[in-house]
Amino acid sequence: MIKPKLCREKAHTCISLILLPSPKMASVAASSPISFAASFLRTKPFPLSPRFLPIPTLRCALSSSSSSDPIEFDITFAPPKPAPSSPRNNGSAFQQLFIPWIVRGEDGKLKVQDQPPAHLIHALADATTQNPKKKVKKKKPQAASSSSSSATTATSEPKLSKAARRYYNENIKEPPQRLSKVLAAAGVASRRTSEELIFAGKVTVNGSVCNTPQTRVDPTRDIIYVNGNRVPKKLPPKVYFALNKPKGYICSSGEKETKSVISLFDEFMSSWDKRNPGTPKPRLFTVGRLDVATTGLIIVTNDGDFAQKLSHPSSSLPKEYITTVAGDVHKRHLMAISEGTVVEGVHCVPDSVELMPKQHDIPRARLRIVVHEGRNHEVRELVKNAGLEVYSLKRVRIGGFRLPSDLGLGKHVELKQSELKAMGWKS
Repeated sequence: MIKPKLCREKAHTCISLILLPSPKMASVAASSPISFAASFLRTKPFPLSPRFLPIPTLRCALSSSSSSDPIEFDITFAPPKPAPSSPRNNGSAFQQLFIPWIVRGEDGKLKVQDQPPAHLIHALADATTQNPKKKVKKKKPQAASSSSSSATTATSEPKLSKAARRYYNENIKEPPQRLSKVLAAAGVASRRTSEELIFAGKVTVNGSVCNTPQTRVDPTRDIIYVNGNRVPKKLPPKVYFALNKPKGYICSSGEKETKSVISLFDEFMSSWDKRNPGTPKPRLFTVGRLDVATTGLIIVTNDGDFAQKLSHPSSSLPKEYITTVAGDVHKRHLMAISEGTVVEGVHCVPDSVELMPKQHDIPRARLRIVVHEGRNHEVRELVKNAGLEVYSLKRVRIGGFRLPSDLGLGKHVELKQSELKAMGWKS
């Protein structure tokens, strides 16, 4: 098919006749004439198949708004040139078709030429047939002012997303706690002593004196002072120890006590800063108490909730003791111990009482007694009520955790999560 195209630019007007072999190419040319013309001129001249016959003469009429009469002229195509035969075309001679161009010259008259006008060639050269790819600019790393700042940037932690911070605040971060509990956890004093400091007006929260121990505070946000000293924002980590208490030590953290159980941790506390730089030291205390003459297992920690759960009678946590008594033990003694006795106004009954077999190195009789209330001097009162005299008393088990046999007197070992769970604690 033959498609005429009219181009107007300033004073020049041209009409080009392009031979399109198929309707599909005609639609492409109609949608984007310049792009099609650019691709058309880049290709080699196509041979005419037998179904396309050369057109010897073409009559064309051009009408314009400026001139009333249409301009008519005849177009004669160049004579066909014989094409060499090749095996591909089976010896058939194809002919080359030259397309004429009608342009307006400098004198204003139309004329026919075999080359397209110069302004059209420039337009085709500047036309783009494909969408340009967007260049992605690479961000150049900003030069650090000093080596220290660059090292800090390289080692800085990435910022967390809002979803991660929300999950941390809802599931991991501890909620605001009572002021007295925060002071005790920070190592200021015991919870009871912290309450006395609060009542005395020696504690300020965010610049105001606080006289209520139940006030909820967040040490990471609130500014807390005790006697003019700032309470650190970062609280010490929770630590849990099992201690084999020797005889002659009392379970008290008072400064006046010379032989306190806490003094057995002096070496551990002195090396705390080397092992945990920048972290406050924990304030250790015992979970429950053993009297000065009783030895064996005692838990030392700085977790008040953990201590409250283990030592409270409502937890019903079994505690096993081995007591060595003077004299012979008969069945009536065991029956008297099993019936229980009154301790601190409450009738206490042991869970089990058992006479242990004698050993060659221990001539005295030994009793295994398991209680769950753990009241003050409960085991000693049970044995005394049965008419027996206690020679030595040792605690060997709390809940499901038993004192390690290789742990010497005065030595301690840090508890694992599985051992804490054995005592009924879920951190």
